[in-house]
Amino acid sequence: MTTLTTGKAPISIWDAAHAVDARRPRSLQSELGASDTICSRRAGYIVAGAERTHVGDKKAAILGTYIHKGLLEDARREYGWLVERSVTDGVVRGHIDVVQLDAATAARLPKRHRPVEAAEVVTVEDVKTKSARVWDRVVRYGPTAAEMRQVLLYADLLRTVGFADVPGQRYLHRLGPVDVQRIRFRFVCRDTGEEEIQEFPFDEWLAMQARWWVDRVLEADSPEELRRDHDGPGLSAVCDNCPFRDACWEGAVPGAPVQTVLVHDDADRAKALADYVRAHEKFRESKRVKELARAMLDDSPEGNYGANHLGWGGGNDKEDTDLQALVEKFEDADLVVPMVPDKDAMVAILRRAGIVVPRRKVAGQKTVRSIKVTRAKKL
Repeated sequence: MTTLTTGKAPISIWDAAHAVDARRPRSLQSELGASDTICSRRAGYIVAGAERTHVGDKKAAILGTYIHKGLLEDARREYGWLVERSVTDGVVRGHIDVVQLDAATAARLPKRHRPVEAAEVVTVEDVKTKSARVWDRVVRYGPTAAEMRQVLLYADLLRTVGFADVPGQRYLHRLGPVDVQRIRFRFVCRDTGEEEIQEFPFDEWLAMQARWWVDRVLEADSPEELRRDHDGPGLSAVCDNCPFRDACWEGAVPGAPVQTVLVHDDADRAKALADYVRAHEKFRESKRVKELARAMLDDSPEGNYGANHLGWGGGNDKEDTDLQALVEKFEDADLVVPMVPDKDAMVAILRRAGIVVPRRKVAGQKTVRSIKVTRAKKL
């Protein structure tokens, strides 16, 4: 490979990707979208028209958009699916990834717009791309509450209003309300391409709860009245990349975790300590159970057992640098063998001899603060 040095660093292709993403209608809209219902306070800032002051790392989201767009366009061409269709009732808007019509509804469309094969029932589908890091959790537990709320809102808008009256889909708008009977999640792993499909019958009660969630946001006098549904920057990727992060967590001392703004008095401190102790005890018990189960399975072969698959990794020979061979390599190449003192060995020798090891402070560096929680003494 030849590297040309021009004195100027080459531009990043991500600069172009972020610039285009920032101009997408989705990034500029002030009307509440169904996909914005991931956090009550975040939705409140959108409704209030608050300024977006934070740009998070959007590489994964942008990659997901590219994959998403390509897959949907191919499905439209091959299967005749209705993809990226708009719905709105003037309060909530959204773009549904896929709508699959049943035979009766499809028959009401012009022939050129009918699907290759009709669905059993009208189905609203959402495609979600996920990383391998969370894939097992997605397969086990399915959509999050926010993801379920988003798709329920899509389905409810179709059932109550129908497709939006916008260019490119007016033939769909003329259908009026559509009797959605099923919602579907199609998860796609960004790393492997694996596909996981999970379906649910449309539930009017759950849809009503989703609407109630939106109503609470709209009724709030200010975003600050609404709850934060995630744990904050540093503890939640949603918060790390939220465009309203600075406004939501205003007031934190520079250098301190932003969550310090949640403590106002000793009662808050007492509650946080109680939560810490309770969680620590659960962690200790969970750790004990995991260690016992791990020991019990140590000689078990790989395979499926109940709802889980057992696999093994590691167990390979450890490798370490061959010091003698390393010295020989240096000598063969006429390189100077470093004669740096072995600090760890010298410290060990001084301690064995009972001599105090000299220490010095490292300028500008502090040790990590550790919390110590013990039972309060009775007065």
